[in-house]
Amino acid sequence: AIVYTSNTGHTAEYARILGEKTGLPVYALSEAAKHMSNGTEIIYLGWLFANSIKGYKKTTKKYKVAAICAVGLCETGTALDDVRKANALSQEIPLFTMQGGMDKSKLRGINKLMINMLTKGLSSQNERSESDERMLYLVMHDANYVSEENTSAFMEWFNKKSEISQ
Repeated sequence: AIVYTSNTGHTAEYARILGEKTGLPVYALSEAAKHMSNGTEIIYLGWLFANSIKGYKKTTKKYKVAAICAVGLCETGTALDDVRKANALSQEIPLFTMQGGMDKSKLRGINKLMINMLTKGLSSQNERSESDERMLYLVMHDANYVSEENTSAFMEWFNKKSEISQ
């Protein structure tokens, strides 16, 4: 099954896309226990906050995580080492990062404060990299970069795993 935690809806959107592409059932972490028993093997999707995968630790207490898709502001396929380190993930667990988006209307508390600080910091830079420019655009314009294309590395892994297990 695919289990996810979403804050602004982008991770939920990826979970839906992957559910359709893999044929696996999709559950929000808050609902998963109603449908699965402890120890079930899952693919976990969580949103990133300062490279921390939200809901991941709670998930590992109930389920066997076969792979992780971390959805954040970073570009798809980047920040893998930083995310691994921040979450103490072994190299054995497949990790995929996917660029999500921003919806500031759904942010509260520390999350809103951190995005405001990021925006201010990026805006004040005299010279920004292309990556910084894309990030600034994303946070200032509530951009949504969720796409089926961003799931390609995960789907390649999933299809290979499925071939092996058949």
